[in-house]
Amino acid sequence: MRIAITSDSNHGLESAVAQHFGHAPYFTLVDVDAGAVIAVQSVANPFAHGHAPGDVPSFIHQQGAQVMLSGGMGGRAIQLFAQLGIQAATGAQGTVRQALTHYLGGALQEAAPCAESVAHGHA
Repeated sequence: MRIAITSDSNHGLESAVAQHFGHAPYFTLVDVDAGAVIAVQSVANPFAHGHAPGDVPSFIHQQGAQVMLSGGMGGRAIQLFAQLGIQAATGAQGTVRQALTHYLGGALQEAAPCAESVAHGHA
């Protein structure tokens, strides 16, 4: 399974989780098999400085991810991930390693639109 996690840097599992999904500078892609990390790759977000709805979810889909973890995410992005068959979960914090551990342990499974998205009517 490939899990994408928003990250503030390209330091792999030690990167801090980026809290704003669409503007995350990087995505850390983690390949997991039977609960064990088998590969880690950081990719720059080509849409960090501007994007249209759907650009980033499509990019993540092209990377082969089945799961997307982030600190926060808009309601539209959550819907687009669902349409692409990618499970989205919000509320990730700390390092990428910590977010991954929380996800694999079942503590990070749900996605809810961030307050900014709700305030703008995108929930």
